[in-house]
Amino acid sequence: MPEQAQPAAEQPRQEQPAPAAAEPTARESIVAVTACPTGIAHTYMAAESLEAAAERAGVDIHVETQGSAGSTPLAPAVIAGAAAVVFATDVGVKDRGRFAGKPVVASGVKRAIDEPDQMISEALSHARNPDGPRAQGTAGTETASSGGGSTESFGLKVRRVLLTGVSYMIPFVAAGGLLIALGFLLAGYEIANPGTVNGEEVEVGKYLVTNGTLFNLPDAGAFGLNNGDLLSYLGAILFVLGGASFQFLVPALAGYIGYAIADRPGIAPGFTMGYIANSVLLAGFLGGIVGGVLAGLVALWIASWKVPTWARGLMPVVVIPLGATLISGFVMLAVLGKPLAALMSGLDSFLTGMTGSSAIVLGMILGLMMAFDMGGPLNKTAYAFATAGLGAVSATAGDAPQLKIMAAVMLAGMVPPLALALATVVRPKLFTPAERENGKAAWLLGASFITEGAIPFAAADPLRVIPSIMLGSAATGAISMATDVTLRAPHGGVFVFFAVGQVLWFLLALAIGTVISAVTVVALKQFTSKKESSELVSA
Repeated sequence: MPEQAQPAAEQPRQEQPAPAAAEPTARESIVAVTACPTGIAHTYMAAESLEAAAERAGVDIHVETQGSAGSTPLAPAVIAGAAAVVFATDVGVKDRGRFAGKPVVASGVKRAIDEPDQMISEALSHARNPDGPRAQGTAGTETASSGGGSTESFGLKVRRVLLTGVSYMIPFVAAGGLLIALGFLLAGYEIANPGTVNGEEVEVGKYLVTNGTLFNLPDAGAFGLNNGDLLSYLGAILFVLGGASFQFLVPALAGYIGYAIADRPGIAPGFTMGYIANSVLLAGFLGGIVGGVLAGLVALWIASWKVPTWARGLMPVVVIPLGATLISGFVMLAVLGKPLAALMSGLDSFLTGMTGSSAIVLGMILGLMMAFDMGGPLNKTAYAFATAGLGAVSATAGDAPQLKIMAAVMLAGMVPPLALALATVVRPKLFTPAERENGKAAWLLGASFITEGAIPFAAADPLRVIPSIMLGSAATGAISMATDVTLRAPHGGVFVFFAVGQVLWFLLALAIGTVISAVTVVALKQFTSKKESSELVSA
């Protein structure tokens, strides 16, 4: 009988090697840069929004926050491995040449806060499109590699250029204003106009101590003075340091406007035009803006010249600064000098003559601007207007109109977060648990003049929150201007009482505006919530 074959089930089987585990698919990577003019709140809020949106999209993101405290640059390997770059900035990007050639999405910080998912989606779309927009290595607009349209509108470009200058100007204003205010606190207002002693004119930079002895600031003998005289001497030192800081205000504004237009080659001619505008033409911050723009445009034009290879190394360090300074300097001195000086003189005359109803209206307008976008372009425009005026007069002993404008702007900027913090305490049930937690932080943010503390509330309920805070800020600005409140410090909120004139009205204006906004937002939320509930019941 032939041998039967074994059933298939009983046949020995050869062990097959287990299939290799599938390699995990690497996630796409994006890099981003966020920067706002002050480098405090919006810079980091935009970064957090983009990070959350990238997580939702399943994408890795590395964000470089170019804030006021500096930034940690992204590693070159991280940039090289990124599929695209997102610029969420209202100012110029530092060292943007690192990102040259990368697919790019560019906008202001506000869009990154409001529409982060769309920005991440656009960045991924551009990364897959060979003809999509690419980052340039200079401060110019981002254009498509095929020569297509720009992703940065003209309005956004103008705002970025101006706010870059303001961003770099603010530290000079803050340091100078606080130092001068502390100098007045220690030495008295006579330090600005010390007069004469024994027929000798006392220059600013010296101080007449109480016993009638004239001390030169570098004089080491001052350390042997008694307590009262030593405080006066220290006050004089602070005053001179603050005045020195203010001397760089307009040059820094102009220099970094030039930087925003032409990158580093625009800095030197921009600073020079700022000095000319401030110290030669007496055209102030208006002249600084014009000079910075002119210097930047000329530097950008010279940088576009086609030169031999051997001359390329000389362009950024010699040819561009020299040519831009010569051309823009000639135009400033020979053509624009008198018109700019006349314009600044007219503005000073307008502010000096501003009393009564006109001052109140200006206070209301500034209040509305400070509250409308809570750290956005309108808010920064009002703040820049105030700080530029402060820089022009803070070293004087009088109550100049510019000091009243600074007070109105800071008070109006404190109202939104304080009002919403108060509203969460008065009617907590009208707010979500997260908003009530934000309200606790808003007390300190408002007291410190950080208007951005109101943003979470406005983002969640803009139609009821924004009109409410605008109403209170407008009232506060009007009251401040009507009661001649003055302020010599550009920042600090309630922590710079020593720099405030008319402290009682300062507190009253702040309290009245805060209560108005809080009552309004509570009423709007309560009234409209009841209306919405009744509509749901009837439906």
